[in-house]
Amino acid sequence: MRGLGMAGIAALCLFTLAAGCVPPPRVAGQPEPAAGAERASGIDPLFLPPSPDTIPGDLRGEAIRLGYLMVVDTRAYGKPYVGNALTCTNCHLDAGLNPNTASFVGISRLYPEYRARAGRKMSLTDRINECVERSMNGKALPPDSTKLAAIVAYIDWLSKNVPSGSTVPWRGIPRITPARPPDPSLGKNVYAKKCVFCHGTEGQGTMAAPPVWGPRSYTIGADMARVGIAASFIKANMPRGWGWTVTDDEAFDAAAYINSQPRPDFPGKVNDWPKGEKPADAPY
Repeated sequence: MRGLGMAGIAALCLFTLAAGCVPPPRVAGQPEPAAGAERASGIDPLFLPPSPDTIPGDLRGEAIRLGYLMVVDTRAYGKPYVGNALTCTNCHLDAGLNPNTASFVGISRLYPEYRARAGRKMSLTDRINECVERSMNGKALPPDSTKLAAIVAYIDWLSKNVPSGSTVPWRGIPRITPARPPDPSLGKNVYAKKCVFCHGTEGQGTMAAPPVWGPRSYTIGADMARVGIAASFIKANMPRGWGWTVTDDEAFDAAAYINSQPRPDFPGKVNDWPKGEKPADAPY
């Protein structure tokens, strides 16, 4: 890592753009949103993440930089732990800097917190490993892993301009609600018109975008396997660079179609929501 430098990171970003339809982050102070990056109400004035270009060159910066690389090229830097073709930045777009896609900015201010699905209070490292296991069909990083600590360091660094006690109003994905039950058959048409070019005819992914179903995609236990979350993500961000251009119905129909397709099981699902609170769109 010491010899990689920002030139190496820039080259990696270009690789990631080709492999995952993920443009390199371009945030400096108040970010200028790319097309489709705005929430309906605009970017919150507290959303002031530092640019990865300003990661310090000291030992702390090396840990932050490793965390950044784990996020943008998880399959390479976290290879022993990833079980599919996804990276963190496929869902947390722009290396966690996009305010519409479960941004990492400010998140370290919120943990530990209670998670209904787990039925207990979770640390930030717990939550990271939950994503690795569920979204990446992988295995948890050891508690003493330098790579796990690096992801935390990166998220914490992105959060440094967020005041302590903030509710992080841009947290998660801007949620939409269906006006009618989602229709997978209509969603198949939406997918064919607006998704297939990047994600492939069988959802297997292409050089432009990741797989959205099949053995190389997220598991049934992932957050994105919930139709409401997938629909909200599609509405705000898809097609990539053209967020907010599909209707709410199209987003829900496409999400219903995508999540009706086969994907890896998640055996740990039997332990989910032990105290109730199971959401209506949970797929199991």
